Amino acid sequence: MKIGLFFGSFNPIHMGHLIIGNTMAYNTDLDEVWYVVSPQNPFKKNKSLLHEFDRYEIVKRAIADNFKLKVSDVEFTMPKPSYTIDTLTVLSEKYPQHEFVLIMGEDNLVQFKKWKNYDKILEYYQLYVYPRPNTEVHDFKDHPKVKFEEAPLLDISATYIRKAIRERKSIRYMVKEEVEKLIELKGYYL
Repeated sequence: MKIGLFFGSFNPIHMGHLIIGNTMAYNTDLDEVWYVVSPQNPFKKNKSLLHEFDRYEIVKRAIADNFKLKVSDVEFTMPKPSYTIDTLTVLSEKYPQHEFVLIMGEDNLVQFKKWKNYDKILEYYQLYVYPRPNTEVHDFKDHPKVKFEEAPLLDISATYIRKAIRERKSIRYMVKEEVEKLIELKGYYL
């Protein structure tokens, strides 16, 4: 199978993440999209980061009704911070029957040359890049391993959602109803 890997902290997962994953799973040649919950992004220091097991559970609930979307905790047992090249290597060794593709937004592609062993990622894996607001990509436009995919241009922010929760404001329609209920039940982000 051809698997798209969508990395993120998903703190929390929101409709933007779900729409991108669904678009990649159904409108490209990918068989499935796996949401890889990252315990710690090497480029982000976040005090409001919910525990990885809680974020994993939120993602699991958010995608439960879509058989082409899965969630992965592969990085939970890896050294922190986790680097994409290391995770790709672990997954490729664990699942040699699958072909893995990295899904990323244009905003991440702009920073891609700062990633650990970005050249090795491009040597062994394809990148499926979705549009992001106010982003102009100059590098990799004609790279044979980089494929720009059409997807809705969304600008929903997990930071905004966490702030709204703290201020006891509505997050309806920004996250799935199941996610909203779980966040409320557990008192996350307050």
